Amino acid sequence: MNKLFSLAVVLLFCASAEAQQTYWQQKMDCQIEVNMDVETNKFTGKETLTYYNQSPDTLKKAYFHLYFNAFQPGSMMDVRSRTIVDPDRRVGSRISKLKEDEIGYQKISKFEQNGKPAKFEIVGTVMEITLNEPILPGKKATFKLEFNGQVPLQVRRAGRDNAEGIRLSMSQWYPKIAEYDFEGWHADPYVAREFYGVWGDFDVKINIDSTYVVGGTGYLQNAQEIGHGYEKPGKQVKRPNSKNLTWHFKAPNVHDFMWAADPDYTHVKTQVPNGPELHFLYQKDSTTTNWDSLPKYASQAISMFSKQFGKYPYEQYSVIQGGDGGMEYPMATLITGKRGLKSLVGVTVHEMGHSWYQMILATNEAKYPWMDEGFCTYASDIVEDSIFGGKGPHPHTGSYFGYKALVKSGNQEPLATKSDFYHTNRAYGISAYSMGAVFASQMRYIIGDQAFDRGMLRYFNTWKFKHPHPNDFVRVMEKESGLELDWYLNQWVYTVNTIDYSVKNIESDGAKTEVTLEKIGRMPMPLEVAVKLTSGETIGYNIPLEIMRGEKKDPATYTKWVTLKDWPWPYPEYKFTINYKLSEIESIDVNPTKRMADIDEDNDGYPFKKDVTFMGDN
Repeated sequence: MNKLFSLAVVLLFCASAEAQQTYWQQKMDCQIEVNMDVETNKFTGKETLTYYNQSPDTLKKAYFHLYFNAFQPGSMMDVRSRTIVDPDRRVGSRISKLKEDEIGYQKISKFEQNGKPAKFEIVGTVMEITLNEPILPGKKATFKLEFNGQVPLQVRRAGRDNAEGIRLSMSQWYPKIAEYDFEGWHADPYVAREFYGVWGDFDVKINIDSTYVVGGTGYLQNAQEIGHGYEKPGKQVKRPNSKNLTWHFKAPNVHDFMWAADPDYTHVKTQVPNGPELHFLYQKDSTTTNWDSLPKYASQAISMFSKQFGKYPYEQYSVIQGGDGGMEYPMATLITGKRGLKSLVGVTVHEMGHSWYQMILATNEAKYPWMDEGFCTYASDIVEDSIFGGKGPHPHTGSYFGYKALVKSGNQEPLATKSDFYHTNRAYGISAYSMGAVFASQMRYIIGDQAFDRGMLRYFNTWKFKHPHPNDFVRVMEKESGLELDWYLNQWVYTVNTIDYSVKNIESDGAKTEVTLEKIGRMPMPLEVAVKLTSGETIGYNIPLEIMRGEKKDPATYTKWVTLKDWPWPYPEYKFTINYKLSEIESIDVNPTKRMADIDEDNDGYPFKKDVTFMGDN
């Protein structure tokens, strides 16, 4: 009997240990040597990848992304772009029309695991590997690849000869191992949208025509040896007399590696006080005069991001002309550069913001693009507004407008929809960018400014380099505010329920006024009702939701702040009393700061814009 009891205890302990696995994530180190032929736009390379299985699972397969294979007629990206209701104008049917010397491809000529060949099959943009020996938990494996490829004509993000004449925008250019986490492998085909990767240290050598200037992810290791592009201002450097040069970069703890190259790049540097060194690479001509001002604004921006959202952890960041608009990468971005000043600064600030929400926090964008694009939009709106100002009642007005327009169109889909599976590009764009930003802005409204601002810093410092999920963000905000917030995550992300509160009725008995509020939309929210008196005073009435188990502590600026009893969300109506007669009340507004995404502003208050019954003073 005692033996059976002991066995049961052991089994229970093991089951408990399995259920309470501590946090883990995979790790890798990657060395790449690539030879780029600028005449043929083809390249060959060797990659050595040391992969550390820090999961509790035994791995019998592995997957690599081969993104350039998307730029071929008949690819999933091509077909999706031609059949979606509203194609991305940058893509459209362009892939289907690429010629043989314009397509992109990545071919693998050799793949070894620990020195022995392993079976692999290339399926579109994914290479599927059957490992010749399993990788046990806590063990590592060394993969060696030999590959060759062709740089596609610029269509989307990566490519050659973009619309502004930049020769090479080399993103998604190497065989990139897929991420494996507690949900398993994420070998998503490249259909158009987002990325997810393993953190590691990169050591990359790029052999290219000596007339080209190269910039991108990482720190250049051999500036003096190549004597090209990274010398100190005013210092003359003798350049090697050779046809090709090898640029050697190292990038610590990043999950991707991008580079760009052009023979006509101008290279400018500036040092951010108590921050990173900024590099700017662009073609200097009459259409890029605004780049002369960009270092000043970029320096301001990265300082603001670091102060409000967490300190930038690298010693360098590069802004590089290239690509097809704006696209973020570790320690760098590619942007098109022939823009007006505000546009140039705006795209730089937004892509820079991704350094926080994708390059350092790195959520799975394929599943939660709003945690990157949306939070980045939220943060960059604040930084841009600080630089330029003029965005209305709050910096996120545009995001609220986009969200409401999507709801009105009838094409809204749940924010939890996987990136590639949105029915329209418009729904994806507004959801990921606008609804994500509104999610953050409304969270600030729900828990209070101070708790939210503390939470954003805590979120970054707690989850940097760890791939957070939606609940990880919400839990941080719960800890900072002392409130329960799972209801908000559920309603905003996993449903298409909308918010709509109104002033239904006003009744005055002379000395006091009773207000009846109505919950019309299916999504509940706490309310901040502003009552402006004819005397000029404004009283804020705070109505928490019962399911919050508390209320925010720091209201917006009011003459007086009154916290009322909780509103249980199933109740369609809520009544409260104002200790003033109706003639002393100038206005009542259930959404005075406009931070609640109420879809019908016409019924938000008094004086009424719609028919509402009320009884005046007796």
